[in-house]
Amino acid sequence: MRITRHFVQVGSRRVHYRRCGEGPPLLMVHQSPRSSAEYEPLMRQWNRHFTCIAPDTPGFGQSDPLPGDPDINDFADALVATIAALGLKKAAAYGFHSGGIILVAAAKRHPEAFHGLAVGGYAIWTPDEMRVFGESYLPPFVPQPYGEHLTWLWHRILEQSWFFPWFDVRDATRLPAPYDDPQRVNETVMDMLASGDAYRAGYGAVLRAPRDIPEGNDGPPVLITAYDADPLQTHIDRLGTLPANWVARKVATPADHQAASLAFLAELPHGVAPAAVDVADEGFITVTTPDFDGQLHWQGERIDLPGFGLSDDWPGEAPRDWAPWQTVIDATGRAGPLPPLPKGDPDRLYPDLAPDRFGSHLARAWGIARARALFDPWYEANAEHAIPVDPARLEPEALARDTLAILRARSAKAFHIARQGRGS
Repeated sequence: MRITRHFVQVGSRRVHYRRCGEGPPLLMVHQSPRSSAEYEPLMRQWNRHFTCIAPDTPGFGQSDPLPGDPDINDFADALVATIAALGLKKAAAYGFHSGGIILVAAAKRHPEAFHGLAVGGYAIWTPDEMRVFGESYLPPFVPQPYGEHLTWLWHRILEQSWFFPWFDVRDATRLPAPYDDPQRVNETVMDMLASGDAYRAGYGAVLRAPRDIPEGNDGPPVLITAYDADPLQTHIDRLGTLPANWVARKVATPADHQAASLAFLAELPHGVAPAAVDVADEGFITVTTPDFDGQLHWQGERIDLPGFGLSDDWPGEAPRDWAPWQTVIDATGRAGPLPPLPKGDPDRLYPDLAPDRFGSHLARAWGIARARALFDPWYEANAEHAIPVDPARLEPEALARDTLAILRARSAKAFHIARQGRGS
């Protein structure tokens, strides 16, 4: 079943969310610093049981951040405001790690909004742990002129699967299931690039949140599970006395955690899922052609074609002949004039930026963004192809935006070749 994507207006903020399935609504709150994209595999499993609705929390993914220096109560209230904006009167909810902490805070402040919560791992930090995290866990993530922040980012995300916390590199802090999967690391890296330094607000609010378990049974029921490789499994022993309608237990595997959560959620009371809510000036359009079946992002008069921006990719390799592209463009009913193609050889304009073990694709993308501000085409770094220096294009924030656009332009080479073939 298709996962659809939407934007909803929540007060002055715009919130992006994913939706999939049939049946009663299930709210799904992601961990930091991810986005709702991390739940796509689980949404495809649970869509037979629920209408899964997964918003990007404030400042993550494509959702606007909260103003000022928000705390956990601000994130909890923002979540409940999103629930209301989506037309949900009351919901069952699932959250993993920091997503679960936001949910518990929201349920404590607004118990009427939830039928119950299934939580994957619930952190109970000691005062010493809170101090260490406060000092080291969330350094500023600020673009640097030559992209050195990207090297830090790649290895910070990679090594969080090796040590917890990521900066405490000792045998005693090694995790039991390390990996070096470039694609898996890159998914989190791309979410961090979308958030920028705003990641510290959401992550920090969770780390600083008080972990007081509510007394009595007035709130919704809660299930907490944590599997063997989860660094928060030991925190099950720190929970102390729980309300009678709370259950916490250790399980063996991620699959066991998901099965226990699903069984718990299925037993809760449920309402009826409302229709999807969208804003008027931005969204996603579903396009089905013989060669493409997916969602394309649009905003105003602009539309991201397959394999660009926030739009879905082509299945398999992007086509290098023009007909499939034109068919998609015609099917949108929205696309305006195509922008001019950059000058140059597509084989050199668009080098391979697939993630690798060391994250070097990030440095290559940053180098391209910087060179594009100085030469045309960017790979001809000589006096003949120099263009006037525009300091604004070399500002680190501008380079960060250009780099993210380059990394998201996954079909750029095929598109360029296809357009050349049609005489563009």
